[in-house]
Amino acid sequence: MSPAATGRPGLRALGVVVGALPTGRDNAITDVAGVRVGHTTLHEGERLHTGVTAVVPDALGAGPGQRRSLPCGLFVGNGYGKLVGATQLEQLGAIETPVLLTSTLSAFRAADALVTHVLAWPGYEDVRTLNPVVGETNDGYLSDIRSRPITETHVLAALDGATSGPVAQGCVGAGAGTSALGYKGGIGSSSRRVDVAGTTRTVGALVQSNFSGTLTVRGVPLPAVDLLGTESISSAGPRADQIDAVPKGSGPAEGNSCMIVVATDAPLDARRLERVARRAVFAMGRVGSDFAHVSGDYGLAFTTAGHDEALVPDDALDPLFGATTDAVEEALLASVFTATTTVGHRGTRYGLPHERAVRRLREAGVLAGS
Repeated sequence: MSPAATGRPGLRALGVVVGALPTGRDNAITDVAGVRVGHTTLHEGERLHTGVTAVVPDALGAGPGQRRSLPCGLFVGNGYGKLVGATQLEQLGAIETPVLLTSTLSAFRAADALVTHVLAWPGYEDVRTLNPVVGETNDGYLSDIRSRPITETHVLAALDGATSGPVAQGCVGAGAGTSALGYKGGIGSSSRRVDVAGTTRTVGALVQSNFSGTLTVRGVPLPAVDLLGTESISSAGPRADQIDAVPKGSGPAEGNSCMIVVATDAPLDARRLERVARRAVFAMGRVGSDFAHVSGDYGLAFTTAGHDEALVPDDALDPLFGATTDAVEEALLASVFTATTTVGHRGTRYGLPHERAVRRLREAGVLAGS
């Protein structure tokens, strides 16, 4: 859910600003023209907290000015994951479909539904091969992952409902049941505007955070063991006055993974986009990831730029790298700051307590205006 939907203020409303570059209008991946995002969210009691998030580039598809593929780069920080379509993406440097994110054991059903969606596009009647791209993280602590609840209907709803403009964040879509850095994780998004070789370009990022480590905001550690108490909580779940408490024996974090999707309108080929995707994964270190053995950390970067635009030279990429790292860092932080406490299938994950976090950040002098 977005900050407005949850009642939780966003990162910048709390005074946390990452980097000096300006954001796009909505500070989201959708600030890249022609990129839309859709979510389908399943919250069913304590049993299910899962969903689908779709990143849809309008340049793909049939019709005037549309293409069958877009240049794309992939960087695998750690391959403990199930990124459907990864080998062809890596070999050919292109995506042929929208990008879906979901739960680990639902990735394969989501891929089949994505194929159904794309084969139905006008002009695709004779298509005999297609490479669906579906990423995942493991939400099995908060959601009954073995039930594999994601259906074709859920996937098509996320794709068909994708819109431009503000992106809902936190416990929504593929982030409904995730955990990150000791707290409830989720979906986060951010963007940057930057001068690249004399032209203003936009870089946008969307993340599905579900990884371990110590939350770090602008260099300040915010360990869950410090910010969350150890008061017991009834099995019925937390009351409003217990929102920051952690039940005894709530269980270790698991399903340590992160999916990062970067979009840009800068003209880049697959090799350059792989370098951008590499910086996206590097940004996880800024927010405190421990890059654990069981973490599937993937960065995927695509461009919507036209074929006729001259490629950005290698020696002009530094501003784009910086914009990418800042946008991903903010998206990762936003995924935690906007997430809310969730009582789930096997335990509870607690939202970051804003007041305690802001107090520490203010004392460290890292908040805007402090």
